[in-house]
Amino acid sequence: MELLSAIANGAWVAGGLREYYRFKRALNSPADSQAAILRRLLLRHAGSSYGQKHVFSNIRNYGDFVRQVPLLDYEQAAPWIRRIQQGEADVLTCGPVLHLIPTSGSTGPLKLIPFTGGLRDEFNRALAPWIVDLFRQEPSLTLGPAYWSVSPAIRLGSSEGSAVPIGFDDDSQYLGGTRQRLVNRVMAAPSALRFIQDTATFRYLTILCLLRRRDLRLISVWHPSFLTLLLDGLPGHWDELLTDLRLGSSERCRALPESIGRHLELRPMPKRAAELGKLDPRCPGAIWPSLKVVSCWADGHAALAARELASRLPGRSIQSKGLLATEAIVTLPFQGGHPVAVESHFFEFIDATGEVRLVEELNEGECYDVIVTTSGGLWRYRLNDQVQVTGFIGRTPSLRFLGRSGNVSDRFGEKLAEAFVGETLRKTLADHACAPGFAMLAPERANGAWRYTLFTDVSVPAGFLAVIEAALRRNPHYDLCRQLGQLEELAVVAVREGAYEAYVAREMKHGRRLGEIKPVALSAREGWSEWFRGRWVEEGTPNEPPHPSPRPSPH
Repeated sequence: MELLSAIANGAWVAGGLREYYRFKRALNSPADSQAAILRRLLLRHAGSSYGQKHVFSNIRNYGDFVRQVPLLDYEQAAPWIRRIQQGEADVLTCGPVLHLIPTSGSTGPLKLIPFTGGLRDEFNRALAPWIVDLFRQEPSLTLGPAYWSVSPAIRLGSSEGSAVPIGFDDDSQYLGGTRQRLVNRVMAAPSALRFIQDTATFRYLTILCLLRRRDLRLISVWHPSFLTLLLDGLPGHWDELLTDLRLGSSERCRALPESIGRHLELRPMPKRAAELGKLDPRCPGAIWPSLKVVSCWADGHAALAARELASRLPGRSIQSKGLLATEAIVTLPFQGGHPVAVESHFFEFIDATGEVRLVEELNEGECYDVIVTTSGGLWRYRLNDQVQVTGFIGRTPSLRFLGRSGNVSDRFGEKLAEAFVGETLRKTLADHACAPGFAMLAPERANGAWRYTLFTDVSVPAGFLAVIEAALRRNPHYDLCRQLGQLEELAVVAVREGAYEAYVAREMKHGRRLGEIKPVALSAREGWSEWFRGRWVEEGTPNEPPHPSPRPSPH
């Protein structure tokens, strides 16, 4: 298997060398690369409906582009995307839209992002330099398999009613062609695992597949807590896992549909089982002696979880992923930094004064909001991601992801936005004839687990939380975090009195002026259960909080 992995990894790296050297040259002249991308996009898509409306054919320079093409939010793009979904051709771009990729929305539970062949090429022009650079830094990675995070498929129902398929059957479709086949060749766990609907079974069989691969070299996940949760399951299932390894079978596999089970290819591994039997499952660092790198988010809210993961796997390199979104790749890990993917999309940035800047106009230490223009048909699109310039590689800024712009809570990738949460609460409260003076959702950590808690100044009726939970799970990213166990079930705290005054007092304590504090449906700040004096209520049954504290005076 090591020979097969080496051949596949070597072919993947060799196939990315052209993009690697092209990107490396572009880092010294980002303005030229960006200008060329903008010219190419405008010329290629001038005949689209969007291009005709904004007269792309008359745009001669960046100044014309700014004057003729407005900044775009998803709500403004949505009518155009609905036309694509209904089967209309050449709407935002010229050429076919291959898929509509679901991601979370700000005012609604779901956004559908057009995915085209051109966008796939743009992704590869960023992913290939990252992979080549990673394997150049750690050549031994080529000698073994990798685990590329296989997350349960987002359940959206079928694509019936949409002329364009919604979502991917396999995340490796982002790469397409030969690269997709090579990635699948070195996968330590088959992508078919993502279709397992039961979370416990999904986790068990994923870790079983990983335990089989003593030669595992690379782990790539999104949020580090995803891997931490897999490792947390080792002690409780250790004997069962070793038995299944030794026998080469599992009762859990036999319960799966044949279309999934046949991809697992389990076989007896008595020597591996005996080797693992001498190890302590609470110390997973020894389980994969060849593991070199774990790639995951390590900025923003993920920083603490990344440090915890590093403590579980001592001696391994934790590589912080770049800023990768469904819509675009903004930065990639490269030569020790995270430079802008200047060979992929066209970028603009909004500074603290509201001015729009080009990539070559960014200053070290300053913060910006990201705007992208892509071959997927997003023109001057606000990503609502905030970044800070930490330095430069060549003449290209290296960026650190700070978090979501605006009021968005995103601990584990759930991407709950204020507008969506507010509309969900408003409708559910109205349907249940509840009229609270205060209702706010916020992330909370209780007994070592994270969940969202609704703080309100009224007692909620039985069944209310289940309705809110179901509504929140219409956001596919929140639903995925719930499936994976990164977030526990929603809770509620009824605050006896003075809820809003206590909220204002805490916000002022954190430096906000009284005049700028407004009621919110969502707070990304944690610790509210210790700030409010309240009582825990689970489905209408009152329980005292484990650590009650007096409500502070608003003055």
